[in-house]
Amino acid sequence: MREVSPNIFKAYDIRGLYEQDIDGDVAELIGRAFAHVLADLSGKKVTALTVALGRDMRLSAPELAARYRDGLVSEGVTVLNAGQVGTEMLYWLVGSRDLDGGLMCTASHNPKAYTGAKLVRKGALALSGDSGIQDIRRLVETGIPDSLGGGRCESVNVYDDFQQAAMSFIDPAEVKPLKVVVDGGNGMAGPMVGPLLEQLGLDLVTAYWRPDGNFPDHEPNPLLPENREFIMRKVVEERADLGIAWDGDADRCFFIDDTGRFVDGDFLTALLAESLLDKHPGATILYDVRASRAVRDLVRARHGTALMNRVGHAFFKTRMRETAAIFGGEVSGHYYFQEFYCADSGTLPALLVLELISQRGRRLSELLEPFRDRYFISGEINSEVADGEATMKALEQRYSDGRIQHLDGLSVDYDDWHFNVRASNTEPLLRLNLESLVSEADMASRRDEVLALIRG
Repeated sequence: MREVSPNIFKAYDIRGLYEQDIDGDVAELIGRAFAHVLADLSGKKVTALTVALGRDMRLSAPELAARYRDGLVSEGVTVLNAGQVGTEMLYWLVGSRDLDGGLMCTASHNPKAYTGAKLVRKGALALSGDSGIQDIRRLVETGIPDSLGGGRCESVNVYDDFQQAAMSFIDPAEVKPLKVVVDGGNGMAGPMVGPLLEQLGLDLVTAYWRPDGNFPDHEPNPLLPENREFIMRKVVEERADLGIAWDGDADRCFFIDDTGRFVDGDFLTALLAESLLDKHPGATILYDVRASRAVRDLVRARHGTALMNRVGHAFFKTRMRETAAIFGGEVSGHYYFQEFYCADSGTLPALLVLELISQRGRRLSELLEPFRDRYFISGEINSEVADGEATMKALEQRYSDGRIQHLDGLSVDYDDWHFNVRASNTEPLLRLNLESLVSEADMASRRDEVLALIRG
């Protein structure tokens, strides 16, 4: 039997190098194990399961998706194969048809050589290391029961229904003919979001809009500054109203304002919360432990309820259901919507921001100005450390006069500044996010002080 590296089983998905870590044989084993884990989670027989399958534009995706399918079918599962789709389309298929689960063959924003799978159960709830993914690893390692057989595969087209559902989140008549630069990163945004933007009558300037697993232009990760240089420059050159960039599987989108400046995920969460609280007064909004206080302050000012949450899509999707939150936002660009099965979407934020700008009659930079003038954020800063646990304890002791929380890593709050330090799930890194409510200089001074302690 093919030996499978335990390192591919991550906190939130399965991810590794194509052929070196994950080849067709490994994919088929994962498909088979996933069927049994889903059966355990649902309390159903494996042969009674119906599971959605999708794949992104990576060169390895057709082969590996076929092997995931073979693994599922060999266990007796009915597979609904959506073909090449954005990840959120797979989530929507699982939620809208009340399926038992779904498997998306994708490596998200990773470079060309990577592949992987995002896995969800009924309700489009994500499997995680704590719930499901490590169970798949154990089954793969210890041996999967003999195949039951009897499964089948049916092809389905979800584009029209998905796009109709997405457009229902806004009033298309409200959107003005804005000039928008869009960068698809040669990922799934072009076919998924493109038709909706065209329906809105926007003046679109498209770049890297065709799916291409060779990624000939830049890697599909707009969080890296080098991958967003193009769109920042293009927005200014075109005198556009804004720019929007997506990651590879298009479940995250990132914004550039009309001055060519990148919009931080904290502030975008606040804008989306404002839009949604207008539609749902008094609702509950989730934000992650790293976020600017801008989110909490805006939600409270709008008479909503703001709840801090652990980082990670599995934690957001679960807690949104527990609290009936209508929306959740992460600094990393994941935005979750209750009416979208609590799934993260790269389509809905784009539509909602276009609607908000049009309704307010103000430029995106003007909408962001109140946040940028009051909240001074460091962004996420990584530091390699030999003993993360000891470093965290030292930080807690040094800042013991602050308000301490351990919801996710170490959070320390003072009246006019705060920070969070979290350990990486996969590397010997500590991740710092810090904010001052005093000034940019105060933020830089406190950031440097905390970093000096982290880096010893």
